[in-house]
Amino acid sequence: MTGRIRLGVNIDHVATIRNARGGEHPDPARAAKIATAAGADGITFHLREDRRHIVDPDLAAIRASTHLPLNMEMAATEEMHVIAMDYKPQTVMFVPEKREERTTEGGLNAAREHNKLTPLIRELQANGSRVSLFIEADPVQVIAASRMGADITEFHTGRYVEMCQAGEGELAAAELERIADCARQAVALGIEPQAGHGLTFDTVIPVAAIPEITELNIGHFLMGEAIFVGLDGAVREMRRLMDEARPPGEPS
Repeated sequence: MTGRIRLGVNIDHVATIRNARGGEHPDPARAAKIATAAGADGITFHLREDRRHIVDPDLAAIRASTHLPLNMEMAATEEMHVIAMDYKPQTVMFVPEKREERTTEGGLNAAREHNKLTPLIRELQANGSRVSLFIEADPVQVIAASRMGADITEFHTGRYVEMCQAGEGELAAAELERIADCARQAVALGIEPQAGHGLTFDTVIPVAAIPEITELNIGHFLMGEAIFVGLDGAVREMRRLMDEARPPGEPS
């Protein structure tokens, strides 16, 4: 495995802006196309139960807009399971979801959801999708993901970012080490470790430098930065910083 870390671009908040006013503009499928050309390695989107951003008709349009792997985030509900089984994205990521939250507030409690998630994971895998669990960097959650047969764990980086932005350097460093420790644990258990949530130009390099992490999924910051520099420019700069952290071709 080479040292190059993949960049998954989450396009949800293009749809958030569109839905705020209605109509068809801006189009998340167009964002997927631009991100593809700018150097993204995958496209992520979250089809929520409340359809606050991505909506069902977007699914076909997103697929038609890019050749990149698609990562569909969703809650573990019967409705979403049926949609994912029909859509067959390359990856299905289970995330916690609350109607009153502004964004995903933390990792999934995989240990508590073991009995519910395990049959869903197996059905999705048999249907051709890899399955990821969005979890905190917690050894208990990594073990639970392994026992359920998950292919991927995406570690929640929100707490690390918040500590960095608050100037809490020591706490941020401790959180970063937790993520690194759990990434190593995941690899030892045969799970691919990824990470994401809240990452910015100022916080991405230390996470990208963790050699076991294969992919970062980044959305809200890139869409916000695109207002000032364009989506192409925002994606290219994030790609540059990630390559600075782990130059392509270095062994991981």
